[in-house]
Amino acid sequence: MGLRVLAAMSGGVDSAVAAARVAEAGHDVTGVHLALSANPQSHRTGARGCCTIEDSRDARRAADVIGIPFYIWDMAERFQRDVVDDFVAEYAAGRTPNPCLRCNEKIKFAAVLDRALALGFDAVATGHHARLVDGVLSRSVDQGKDQSYVLGVLTREQLGHAMFPLGDSTKAEVRAEAARRGLTVADKPDSHDICFIADGDTRGFLAQRLGAAEGPIVDEAGEVVGSHHGAHGFTVGQRKGLHIDRPAADGRPRYVLSIEPVSNTVTVGPRSALEVTSITCRRPVWNGPSAADGELTVQLRAHGEVYGCRFTEADGELRVELDRPATGVAAGQAAVLYSGRTVIGSATITGAA
Repeated sequence: MGLRVLAAMSGGVDSAVAAARVAEAGHDVTGVHLALSANPQSHRTGARGCCTIEDSRDARRAADVIGIPFYIWDMAERFQRDVVDDFVAEYAAGRTPNPCLRCNEKIKFAAVLDRALALGFDAVATGHHARLVDGVLSRSVDQGKDQSYVLGVLTREQLGHAMFPLGDSTKAEVRAEAARRGLTVADKPDSHDICFIADGDTRGFLAQRLGAAEGPIVDEAGEVVGSHHGAHGFTVGQRKGLHIDRPAADGRPRYVLSIEPVSNTVTVGPRSALEVTSITCRRPVWNGPSAADGELTVQLRAHGEVYGCRFTEADGELRVELDRPATGVAAGQAAVLYSGRTVIGSATITGAA
């Protein structure tokens, strides 16, 4: 007997094919589009953004082709509070958040899953490129599209009610299948960057909400080498847009090494100064098997490099020691631990050395 499945349909090709596969497998599927913006745009800007009126119409058309009921759920207020406001607050505190990860945690697999279960659904299906076998999260077969990192914050219970039908397919295969099924989104561009910043101007978005506050840019010795209009416009590892008045003596480029929101100071230095081998984290979430059965690695950014590692946990804090130096490790990002290709847990980065 099939399950009652709520298919989250963004209006893109991945979620449409995911919903079609779940329905074809014999489950009782209902499609739902999440209205996450209080004032959605009429049209997308190239491949940027999501949650537009066009996206909701694309999702409805896909549901019609698949032959499943379709609804729109207004999640704008929850999204504003748990994702957008959190994003702004994290930057104001000198950290670099990942809003896609927060959306999965707080919206798709908290608010939506909770409502789905209350309505009698057994599971929520999404178009994420990841594999789920017996409740265990693993990487997609398409390494370039793998999204297990942004799902690494989910709990075992949440994963137990999740379905990721695309994990065994490449993106090219998904698009080809969409075309065969007659889904008009087969060639629709992927959304990218931050969905609620459609023009891609993160610094401008933050400046509108946090205001301008001039402060110094200093080198490792504390010498002022430039100025800025808000430390919230920077992230660790950033190279471009630093507005440095005094170039380095050796002529090499400078990178953001740290951000101090209280003094509104941005410290810059050479790339070598970004290298770290020890990372501290908080709020560990253990959602997979033990690390004994595979090579232990950690991923520190979405689609970032992976590093061999070892870790220890004590008093709610996780310390991860890397086998080789990493650069651009920013507080607020997630450290997702893998045993082989399987996720074993995650935690929020608080510092690195």
